[in-house]
Amino acid sequence: MDAGRAHSAAPPARRARPSTEPRRKAHPARYLTRWFFVAPAILFVLVFFGYPIVQNVVMSLQNYTTTTFYTGEAPWVGFKNYTTVFTNPVFGTAVVNTVLFTIGSIVLQFGVGLGLALFFKRHFPLSGFLRSLLLLPWLLPLIASAAVWKWILDQGSGALNGFLGLFGVDPVPWLVSPSLALIAVIGVNIWLGIPFNTTILYTGLQAVPEELYEAASLDGAVGWRAFWHITWPSIRSVVSVVIVLGVVYTLKVVDIILGLTGGGPANSTQTLATWAYQNSFVKFAFGQGAAISNVLIVVSLLFSAVYLYMNRKGVDE
Repeated sequence: MDAGRAHSAAPPARRARPSTEPRRKAHPARYLTRWFFVAPAILFVLVFFGYPIVQNVVMSLQNYTTTTFYTGEAPWVGFKNYTTVFTNPVFGTAVVNTVLFTIGSIVLQFGVGLGLALFFKRHFPLSGFLRSLLLLPWLLPLIASAAVWKWILDQGSGALNGFLGLFGVDPVPWLVSPSLALIAVIGVNIWLGIPFNTTILYTGLQAVPEELYEAASLDGAVGWRAFWHITWPSIRSVVSVVIVLGVVYTLKVVDIILGLTGGGPANSTQTLATWAYQNSFVKFAFGQGAAISNVLIVVSLLFSAVYLYMNRKGVDE
């Protein structure tokens, strides 16, 4: 009874009143200091990314030719360059080849890279040395890699056909057959992209705590179940980065295709990137080349937006 009276007599707890004091404004010196550190990055982006994109858009709306470099005059043609590009039969072929080249490269690069990353995670003897050797294709200049692979895939004196000839296989026209050239180019690009995928995914796997696997093994989650319920959710953000960066990089691949096939035979390996290059620097139709480049820029921006959405979603989860 006394305890109840004491409890009822106790004063009610005071509620915290919202502060009526105005927020302190940041000191002007601190405000300027923040912009001082951010300004170089903003300036770099505007000069080396913003200006070229704006100039490319303007060029795609002009009849920009070699004479423009001397006269400084580029007649305004509006969307004529886009109409010429979209109505060209090569555009459809280039779009299909770009999609096949990108999907084929990304899927196999990621699959093989993830398998190698899981393999190297076991830390067996010489694993570090083998991982360093795996980086060699990524460190070689693309033109040098294309020259070596062109010799390997040559129909007459290529090393690959020479090896297959030991088993009685006739020489295969890897780079001169319209039905095989794109497959050969995709294979070379996969070889070049595997080191990047393996390195980034291996770094992501190293960040997964071993305690999670030990705790899961007590519940019988080993092997594939451990990968699906522990490894994959833990590296999901890394996977999104690898895929999006791989797509953006693959969309603009020019060196390998030009070095191996030049976009042929019969445009069978012609992509939007190589077609833009040929229009700009072979035919000197800079306006049409800029129009094709803008298509690639829009596609890259879409994938970047997807990456930002997936990354923010992963952070929220």
